[in-house]
Amino acid sequence: MNFPAELRYTDDHEWVRLDGDVATIGITDFAQSELGDVVFVEIETEGETLDAGETFGTVEAVKTVSDLYLPVAGEIIEVNGGLEDAPESVNGDPYGDGWMIKVKVSNTADVDALMDADAYKASVGQ
Repeated sequence: MNFPAELRYTDDHEWVRLDGDVATIGITDFAQSELGDVVFVEIETEGETLDAGETFGTVEAVKTVSDLYLPVAGEIIEVNGGLEDAPESVNGDPYGDGWMIKVKVSNTADVDALMDADAYKASVGQ
């Protein structure tokens, strides 16, 4: 299981990489392994401003469909278009090609309040 130290994590198994005031967000290696083979990612919130905790899309796997929750408030400025043709990249490279959205964060301090890698790792029993 992979828990990159430079990322922040949520209880809902999303990860956040902050670059200035833009956060790249995806689901964790743990989440994709629990879901199984991802077959479809639906995100129709590009251009919308959402609060932390709001649903920004869904991920469909062979086993189930799960909501995706925004870890921090902000405007969704980009959706990973590559997931339309290759949703399996969420399984193969969750922290790279499998990223989901980019968000212009309303308050970058909110990212600091999320779990670090050690805390997340402990929360999933690893």
